[in-house]
Amino acid sequence: MNTELCTPSTPGRATIPAQPNVDFSAIKQRQQATWASGNYAIIGTTLQIVGENLAEAMDLRAGERVLDVAAGNGNATLAAARRFARVTSTDYVSGLLESGAERARANGLDIRFQVADAENLPFADGAFDAALSTFGVMFTPQQARAAQELMRVVRNGGRIGLASWTPEGFIGDLFLLIAAYVPPPAGLQSPMLWGTEPRIVELFGPESSEIRCERRHYTFRYESPAHWIEVFRKFYGPTHKVYAALDPDHQASLSRDISELLERRNLGGKDSLVVPSEYLEVVIRRK
Repeated sequence: MNTELCTPSTPGRATIPAQPNVDFSAIKQRQQATWASGNYAIIGTTLQIVGENLAEAMDLRAGERVLDVAAGNGNATLAAARRFARVTSTDYVSGLLESGAERARANGLDIRFQVADAENLPFADGAFDAALSTFGVMFTPQQARAAQELMRVVRNGGRIGLASWTPEGFIGDLFLLIAAYVPPPAGLQSPMLWGTEPRIVELFGPESSEIRCERRHYTFRYESPAHWIEVFRKFYGPTHKVYAALDPDHQASLSRDISELLERRNLGGKDSLVVPSEYLEVVIRRK
């Protein structure tokens, strides 16, 4: 795991590429339904360590105004609040925010929860000292727009923290496999681009004074490949929806392919499943 300084690009502003044939409204509705399906909170809670690591990498301080974007059920939200920041947690799936609010109450944390679209955040320019997102904003259909919104709501000198799966990691391979069964909408860029240093520099470099990137690993720990498939088929929106779209024969084929992928990456031996999945941790300093 090496931390490196990702060199910001030349002065300017990240542009939103013209994609006239892409119906982003319809795609967003489809994505929202996907993440609302299953019960992502069951999966999300297991990723808590990623939010804690990101909060430390960002050096969050007590009293800072922090925005969690595409927060899911609140891993990064809770991590920031545990450091006594003043946190606003946002997502476009209200049910996930309700799960986050339950966790906040159980932990005795005072957090504001608000439904919001990562591509159109309902906050003033410079309203926050820091913004962060763990495996959330990377799935927005209009990547440049989401990046601009993150930059816009953070004050000059503030920070943005991101955790995004890489194309080379286990989740990157999983999404490639899923796409072979149910292709994503035409015209969309891969969400795994957020897990690459060049794309981060392209999106954030023009308005940043520093970008630090570190490739880290989150480890999935389950009883077996069959156990992992059972949990993700039931609770994780993307796999839940893909299985629902397939007939029984293709469901069985998908399970075999995922099982083989898990076995190839398993470090736990024959009696358990231990699968590291690479992600890119990024801390951006706004000019």
